[in-house]
Amino acid sequence: MYEAPDRYKRMISARLPGGESLGLTSREGDGGSSPLKDVQLISRAQLAPFFAAANIVAALMMAAVLWGEVAVTWLLPWCGSIAIVNLAAMQLARTQAITHVGRSGHQVPHWLMVGDVTLRAVLWLSLPLAMFPGLSPETQVIAASVMAGLGIGALGLVVVPPCVTAWMSSFTAGVSVALLLGRNTVPFPHMLSILFTLGVAIFGVLAVARWAFHQLKTNADFGSQSESASLLLQEYEQRGVGWLWQVDSENRVTYISSRMTALLDRPASQLLGHSLPSLLGGNAELGRLLLERQPFNAVEMELKTARGERWISIGGDPIIDTAGRFEGFRGVGSDITEIRQTQERLTHLANVDVLSGLPNRGRVRQLLGEALRTATVSNVPCAILFLDLDGFKPVNDTFGHPKGDAVLRAVAKRLVDEVGSDGHVGRMGGDEFAIVVIDAQSRRNVEGMADRIIKTIAAPYMIDQTEIRIGVSIGCAFGPIDGATVDDLILKADLALYEAKGAGRGIARYFSSELQSEQEDRVRLETDIRQAIASKQFHLAFQPLVNAKDQKLTGFEALIRWNHPQRGLVPPNVFIPVAEEAGLMPVIGEWVIDEACRAAATWPEPITVALNISPKQIALAALPNTVSEALARHKLPGNRIELEVTEGVFLGDNGSTLDVLKRLRQLGVGIALDDFGTGYSSIGYLNKAVFHKLKIDGSFVREAGTRPENVAIIQSIVQLAKSFRMSVTAEGVETAEDFERMRDLGCDTIQGYLFGRPLSYERANQMVIGLGAKRMAG
Repeated sequence: MYEAPDRYKRMISARLPGGESLGLTSREGDGGSSPLKDVQLISRAQLAPFFAAANIVAALMMAAVLWGEVAVTWLLPWCGSIAIVNLAAMQLARTQAITHVGRSGHQVPHWLMVGDVTLRAVLWLSLPLAMFPGLSPETQVIAASVMAGLGIGALGLVVVPPCVTAWMSSFTAGVSVALLLGRNTVPFPHMLSILFTLGVAIFGVLAVARWAFHQLKTNADFGSQSESASLLLQEYEQRGVGWLWQVDSENRVTYISSRMTALLDRPASQLLGHSLPSLLGGNAELGRLLLERQPFNAVEMELKTARGERWISIGGDPIIDTAGRFEGFRGVGSDITEIRQTQERLTHLANVDVLSGLPNRGRVRQLLGEALRTATVSNVPCAILFLDLDGFKPVNDTFGHPKGDAVLRAVAKRLVDEVGSDGHVGRMGGDEFAIVVIDAQSRRNVEGMADRIIKTIAAPYMIDQTEIRIGVSIGCAFGPIDGATVDDLILKADLALYEAKGAGRGIARYFSSELQSEQEDRVRLETDIRQAIASKQFHLAFQPLVNAKDQKLTGFEALIRWNHPQRGLVPPNVFIPVAEEAGLMPVIGEWVIDEACRAAATWPEPITVALNISPKQIALAALPNTVSEALARHKLPGNRIELEVTEGVFLGDNGSTLDVLKRLRQLGVGIALDDFGTGYSSIGYLNKAVFHKLKIDGSFVREAGTRPENVAIIQSIVQLAKSFRMSVTAEGVETAEDFERMRDLGCDTIQGYLFGRPLSYERANQMVIGLGAKRMAG
């Protein structure tokens, strides 16, 4: 094959992964050039002189053969026309190789190139075929042989297979017509010789054309891929995404990015030739992986630098030459110090209740699980005490949440002081606390602890010169005696707490066979829930969501409510766990989703409706179909609905959960992470492109005015959300000061009693109508 000039090589090789030429070519589907078409035009231009010369020389040969039998007035114009047309076509091919490649060039249609070749073939064959019947037999044989031989001139067209076909078809037809005209004068052996020459030309040229086309396509693809890799690696380093490294078979550095030399604060000359593991602090794991000569990825290690301790992540692949010999490693690395620091802060945040500083619900479950496993192995029982403050709600209602939060902090301190090293104190949320006792061998000691706690909590609290009195009820269960799993043990302790509150409060109760009636009540509650579903006793309440910038209504959060005929208003945290345990949540969930879509469909475009989805609902693979059907039934676009999930969805196996979330996002439905920071750490899932919003728990909001560290935490959450292109909603905003603070910290949406309590659909609809009237008036 030919050797293209450097300018042409660059145009061929500089390609993007999708096949585009970087900065030069456009997409083939848009009528522009492509790597293969560019190289075809360039190769065609290189072969054009050969093809033109073949036509002109063959024309002169034919003129010499016909000299004396055909008038000169025919021969000279014919030869001149062939020369002019071929020279012009040659120049056009060269011009197109420059002007019709690259991003700015337009594709040369195949029909135009085929037409050019066909025109030259017809021009060349016109005179010999017209004069063929009047030639002498000897001249006919020579003329037909020249025509058959010129078919080999298609070698100058092999880079464009359709042109080869057009040229060979034209000369095959021309020779066939000539032999038909001379069937009575051209000897049969000469006919066979001419046809043989033509046949060899046809098959030979077509074979060369296929080979040449394959070579061009392979070269174009290879150049595209290799140049793409080089360009992407350069961009990887230049944009600061990470750094590159390479070592030889002895693990000595042969290349390292300037970004890494800057991190190590040493010039490249001091790094090249030295062992990579030793340069990175003698990391034993890295040395082992390099010795294994197997690919590795995301190996994290601590590095001591002039700027202090840094964390890096490194990955690499072995280099194997064509003979199968190991030549070293090449790979990438990145500085993950900030990421690890953020993860540590958020992990701490996820395990600690911000208000009290105690372990939160998720951490309490972990501690109880560890205690239960130890108890099972050692035969030393553990215990879980659930504490619910008595008379705390009036404190919030009378003195406000700031003083209520101060009471909760005081309660937390008293509990820690009283329990000491005998257990772990945690806050489950609201006014609920828990104590995990690892060694509960002595039931009397546990009972004594509970009695002391009741007395301690009952002592008055002086908050801002205001005396506040509350009490506490305690429910306790022993593991693994009362329950072999965390959930079972928590359920039994919860039943005991329910009994304590029902027995007059301010006392402790322990799960026993006498509490089976409580379990029976749960069974009755399950039956009532089934009846409530059948008789449509549930309804939705709607709490307003407002824009932080202009305080305009943006939507509602839909909250399920149950007004039981005998029990009265049953809180969701009472009946939803029972419904989940009974497998009734799919039915209730479908109803909530349908009702939320029905309400949203009656409101104008800007208004959205958010609804809570429990972890067990998220685990249902059919949930996306349920949402899709509800949206279609009410003719509602997906972006008008927002599903709120808590961090608890990531407990246990989350592969299917993540898949469900992604399928919901594909419907256009928003996914919000509710009560962020109060449960299990989900930082590893924020970059999975499933969440569009973070909701800051109300405890953060209320404490921000008195605790500067809360402001820093909220700022971190907002910054984290913005880095993942998510919006932020602040919950529990109850005062104008809270609102202004959350707005200034960068929260996008506000929710809380300051802007409205949960409303019936009719009241919510009046609010929407009022909003529409204001807009029309404006």
